[in-house]
Amino acid sequence: MADLRRTTEMHVTFSIDRMRERDLLQVVDIEEASGLNRWGYDSYRREMLKNPTSVLLVARSSHTTDSEVIGFFAGWTVEDEMHVNNIAAHPGYRRMGIGKSLMQTAIDIARPCGVKIVVLEVRASNESAQSLYRKLGFRFVARRRDYYRFPTEDAMVMKLAID
Repeated sequence: MADLRRTTEMHVTFSIDRMRERDLLQVVDIEEASGLNRWGYDSYRREMLKNPTSVLLVARSSHTTDSEVIGFFAGWTVEDEMHVNNIAAHPGYRRMGIGKSLMQTAIDIARPCGVKIVVLEVRASNESAQSLYRKLGFRFVARRRDYYRFPTEDAMVMKLAID
């Protein structure tokens, strides 16, 4: 299912597509540049090939000839819940609507599968991500002490109820 959504935000045109194996090196580069807890190439590949509940998406720049990955989403659905594992935009493309579009597309994919709740953890210090999630309707539900490593930090658990 290619080109799930094409969006133009703040003079950046991009499309949201299913993640493919050839995207993984760029996904891992974004993961590392974003300070996310490391999954790495093998974990994303395993999710892609062996987990039928995975929702793996990428945002691709429409301004490059090589379909540069400028953001990604990794989550999975279990029963009526979608858990967001990782979501990030390339540092050079932040605050351009990429994260919002990735999250909205993932929710659009999960909704017909019976998902009613979306849950995520976010670093306590990541106020920009928390602000985005609040704008999307997420609410704070818990704090997990020392959830993240490198550096050790609490996680804020946020939840969104969807129709």
